[in-house]
Formats: sequence, structure tokens, C-alpha cells
Amino acid sequence: MTATRPTWQPPAWSGAAGVARQDVTAPVGIRMRNWGYGDRDVARTVHRPLTLTALALADADGADPSLLLTADLGWWRSTADETRVRGAVLAATGLSADRVLLHLTHTHAGPSICADDHDLPGGELVDAYLDRLAARAVAAATTALADLRPATMQWATAHHGLAAVRDLTLDGRALLAFDPAVPADDTLLVGLVSDQDGAPVATLVNYACHPTTLGWDNDALSPDYPGAMRAVVEPATGVPCLFLQGASGDLGPREQYGADTDLADRHGAGLGHAVLGALATLPAPGTALVCTGVVESGAPLGVWEPVPTPSASARGSVATQVPVELKALAPIDELERQWAHIDPRSRAERLRRAERLRRTYADMSAPVHPLWVWRFGDVVVVAHPGEAYSALQTTLRARFPQLAVVVLNLTNGPGWVYLPTRQSYDQERYQSWQTLVQAGSLERLVDAAQAAVAELLG
Repeated sequence: MTATRPTWQPPAWSGAAGVARQDVTAPVGIRMRNWGYGDRDVARTVHRPLTLTALALADADGADPSLLLTADLGWWRSTADETRVRGAVLAATGLSADRVLLHLTHTHAGPSICADDHDLPGGELVDAYLDRLAARAVAAATTALADLRPATMQWATAHHGLAAVRDLTLDGRALLAFDPAVPADDTLLVGLVSDQDGAPVATLVNYACHPTTLGWDNDALSPDYPGAMRAVVEPATGVPCLFLQGASGDLGPREQYGADTDLADRHGAGLGHAVLGALATLPAPGTALVCTGVVESGAPLGVWEPVPTPSASARGSVATQVPVELKALAPIDELERQWAHIDPRSRAERLRRAERLRRTYADMSAPVHPLWVWRFGDVVVVAHPGEAYSALQTTLRARFPQLAVVVLNLTNGPGWVYLPTRQSYDQERYQSWQTLVQAGSLERLVDAAQAAVAELLG
């Protein structure tokens, strides 16, 4: 009997893929106040262009497509605005709502995407920008679908030290700042999509770290570090790179909140080189490494060689709603009294956000948090609209070590709230007092995601 040869293949999938990109840079002068503190209300210049990139994935014959779109934007403030953009894609493509993921990279140096800001400085430009954004999203989506061709997708796992835990306690107060005493999840997942000739089609980067290098004194529209990362990766690969923000509710750069775009570029360049290093570890598309024999040298040396090997083609998806419970929310006038001691502009921004958050879910009387899980062979995409702590991704990856588990915060909607761990509530962290949902909501989401992945694995 011939023994089975040891074989290694990275998480992979074979099917069809197409990609397209649009420039979605907002006009100078648009509202971009994304911080409570400071006096910068509108964009004065552009650091790097903002992009929207669409990746279509389908069966090998192009049937049954799904669409993943990622845009250099911050976060939605209302269901109507999110529906305005994603709804346009659904209408133009005819795809069902569970087959389209509109993901935001979460840059904090992006324009307002809230039509309700029309009466604020720079807000008069938002409505037209949302129309343009919807049109560009449709253009990217339809072009990516038209570009579908047989393809293979592979994923590599690496690590990069940009991400740090941002839950510091100083003089008894919980701060949103780097905590050097707590190790961070710095996992970097890198995907390579190649056509049937082995030529690159697209790369994907899944990393969890808040794009908050640029803070309240910055008035330049910027994708933050993801833009500089792409500037390193794309010239080397010759194809678009999609950045996918992971479960980063508790993660951010060590050095952040500044106005120096050079620092954002440095952060991104470091990540970009880590991405290229990860790509270099992948075998040729459509191959696996097989231990083919032994060479008797000073020691018996096992020889591993690339061997053509088909990748898994199985696909599936689960869309579900996770029930969450809301906290007892203080009235807005009570919050105004609690925050009377802080800077008036910061207080006004806090109150505006608190009021908007009270409309976060479609049905506030029985709120449910949406969850989408897609399977592509050995790759699973887990997406939701909130800002989950990194425990979401670390738990899923530990539970399914044979898979590439790509976790996406800030995808579709509604449900744009933090999902912290129970410990964060005990420590009265910003994420836990800012969110609408009670402790245990993250754990419910983790359980639902685990059940969905197990279902897709059959």
C-alpha cells in the first residue's frame, strides 16, 4: 500500500472573479468633522484619493455572483444614507440584498456621508456627494460583474505590528489610547485572486486597526494608512488592492490623532511591505506543496514540490439577524447636563451622535444586528455593520483554524454601534458607554457567526 503523501495548500477557492475601481474623492469644502474636539469642520485639501473598489465572485461559469465593495469612508449615520448607496447597487445589478456587501474602511479623515448635515458648515455638499457616491458604486459593481473570468483565490496569514490595544487606564480613568501592557491581535490576512493563466486579478488585505492616524487638527481628505498601504502593494502586483477593516473596536495605532500625513504614509508603507511579504509565501495559483520524496544527504531530506491541485469550489451564504438588547438610555437633556463641563463644540458633537445613535436599528423596539457569512472553499467572510472588538475574529479563527476567516466590521447596515467585550463594560470604557447595546451583545454575535460557519461547512 502506498502511503498518502503529506500535502499543504493555503486556504483557497476556485471560481470566477472580476474587479473594478472608481475614484470617490469628495470635493474640497465638504464637511469632514469626525471628532468632537477641535475646530476643523471642512476639508481644505486632499492627501490621497479616496477609492471604491468592487470585487465580483461567482461560480466558474460566472453564475450566481456575489459583490464585495470597499470604500474609503468612515461610517454611516443613518439607514437612509446607507440604503441610498447600497440600494442603488442592488437596483442596478438585480442581486439580492444578501449578495452585496458594502464595506467602509473606517477612515476618520473622510467626508461626511450624512445628508442630515446639510445645515452645518460644508454640509451643503453632502447630498450631491451621496448621489455621486451611489453612481460610482453602481459603475464599479457593474464593471466588476462584466469582468468575471475563471479565477483562483488564495490566502496567506501573517502579522504586522501597527495594531495596538487602545484601552488604556490612566490615573483611574479609562482612555482611548495605546495600552503597552496588553498584547494586540495583529493578524494580517492577505488574499490573492489570480486568473486561469496565473496572472493577478486583485489582492485583498484584512487587518484590524482603526484608521485614526489623522485626528482633529487634520483638514486633508485621506484614506489614512490604507491608502499608503495600497500605494506600496499595487505597483508591485499591478492590480487593485481591497482593504477590509477587521474587528478593530479595541485596536488602533500606537501613535495617532495627529495632523501629519507623513505618519499615515509611514504606517501604511509598513503594512504594505508586510502584505508583499505575505504574498511571497503563497505557492503558484492552482498548486499545493507535496512531499514527493527523500534525498539522502548528510541527513534524510524530505523534498516538497509544487504539484497542480484543484482548489475547493464550494460556495454558500447565511444571512441572519442577531437579537440584541438595548441599555436603558439616558435622555438627551440628561446627557447635556453630564457633559456640561467639556468644550461646547465637543459637547455639541457628542449630543448629535447620541441622538443619531438612538435611530441606529431599523426597529428600536425589537433591535436585531445583521450578520452575513459567505463561504468560498476554505475561505469564510464574516461581515456585520458594527464595530466589534477583536474577540470576534480571534474566537472564530481559533474555532476554525483550517479556514481563512475574514472578518469585516462596518459593512451594510443598520447597526452602527460598538460591540465590546463584557470586560469593557465592567471597566466603563468609551466603547461600552457610547454603544446602545447591553453587555453580552458581542458574545451573541460570536455565537451566531460560529453557528453560521458550522452550517456552511455542512
